[in-house]
Amino acid sequence: MAKLDSVVVRDYMTPVEKLVKFAPHTEVMAAINLLVKHHISGSPVVDANGQVVGMLSEMDCMQVGLIAAEDTCVAGPVSQFMKGNVISVSPDDSLTQLAQMFLSKPFRRYPVMENGKLVGQISRSDVLKAISSLC
Repeated sequence: MAKLDSVVVRDYMTPVEKLVKFAPHTEVMAAINLLVKHHISGSPVVDANGQVVGMLSEMDCMQVGLIAAEDTCVAGPVSQFMKGNVISVSPDDSLTQLAQMFLSKPFRRYPVMENGKLVGQISRSDVLKAISSLC
């Protein structure tokens, strides 16, 4: 049986090709519709050069409910709701390191960056899948 410390982010992350990503100018209702459709709780926001400029989460999108209560479903671009200053992880970080990060921060997911490029995303549920497969 492998130890969690010997398993790395790359082994359990969702690769960039399979990620739902948003542009900063995407209308937030369109983003919400995609989050709901794909049963995901958040996604990276990338600019035209593919650089991660933010993360959009369910919590960020809750603000739209307040706007919708005012009788409009056009709330604005994702850039008005996303969180900037993104903390990322490396595909070579151990899942033990990642689990410690999840315990110390309120995040549900991290973008995975390699050489300054987005290569995937990893979530708390991905870590739980690893634990489940190892134990």
